[in-house]
Amino acid sequence: MIDDTHPKCFSDLVRISGFSHGTNVWLGNAQDLIKAGTCTLQNAISARDDIMMYLIHKGVDPLLAFKTMENVRKNRGIAPDVVEILKKASIPDWYIESCQKIEYLFPRAHATAYVMMAYRIAFCKVHYPLAYYTAYFSIRAAAFDSDIITRGKDAVKQKMEEIEAMDSPSDADNALYVVLQLAWEMYLRGFKVKKVDLYKSGANRFQMVTEENAVLPPFTTLNGLGAVDAKAIVEKRTEGPFLSIENLKKELVLIKKVLKHCVCMAVWMAWMKVTR
Repeated sequence: MIDDTHPKCFSDLVRISGFSHGTNVWLGNAQDLIKAGTCTLQNAISARDDIMMYLIHKGVDPLLAFKTMENVRKNRGIAPDVVEILKKASIPDWYIESCQKIEYLFPRAHATAYVMMAYRIAFCKVHYPLAYYTAYFSIRAAAFDSDIITRGKDAVKQKMEEIEAMDSPSDADNALYVVLQLAWEMYLRGFKVKKVDLYKSGANRFQMVTEENAVLPPFTTLNGLGAVDAKAIVEKRTEGPFLSIENLKKELVLIKKVLKHCVCMAVWMAWMKVTR
C-alpha cells in the first residue's frame, strides 16, 4: 500500500490504515483506481466517514448521506433510486462503483488511533531504542531463540538466509524470521544481546543493561525451558547462591539445562574443578 500511495503526512497514513482494515476497500477497488489515476490517495474511499462527508460536501441531504454511508459499510450497497440522486449531485461514476464493491468500512477515529499509537512506537524506537527492543522482545517475540541470537549478528544473518532459502518455511520459521529481523536491526544499530545469566535473567521478561548497550534475555528464551521451570529458577535463587554442584543438582535438577547456555557457564565449570 505504501509503495502504491506514497504517503506524505499523518492523514495519508490514517487513510492507509482504513484501507488495510476494510473489506474490498483496497484490493480490486481503491488500489486500481489510484494506479489508473482515476483518483488519488486523498479522495479514494478509505473509511466510512469519507462517504458521508463527501456526499454532504457535494450537496446531498445530510440524512441521505448518513444512510448511504451506513448501507455501504454494512455491505448493503446503494439502491438504484439513491444512485440517481447521487448522479444528479455530480457524484462521479467511479465513486458510486467503488461504494458498490465495499463490504466493510473502518471508522476513521479507529484508524487514527492506530496511527497515533504507531507514531508513539516509532518515536520510542528512534529515541529510546534499548527500551523499545526490550519491550518488543518481552511482549511480541515468543519465537525468540537465545541459542541463535546471542551468538551475534553473523549468526542471526545466517539463520535468516537459511529461512529465506526454504521452499515452504513453517509457521515457527516465519515467526522466528520476524524476530531475527529485529535482532539484526538491533545489532546494526550498535546494541547487543547478552547470554542468559543464571543470577540476573528474569523468568519471562527481557531486561535492559544500559551500561553495556545490551538486552538480557529471560530463561524462557532457552530451548526446552518453559515458563514454570523458569519461574522455579528465579524463586530458588532468591534463597541464596548455590554453594556447590552437589547442592545445585539436589535443589534444582533443571538448572543443568540452563548452565550450558548461561554466560556464567565458565564460572561454574571452574567451580566444578575446585569442588571435585
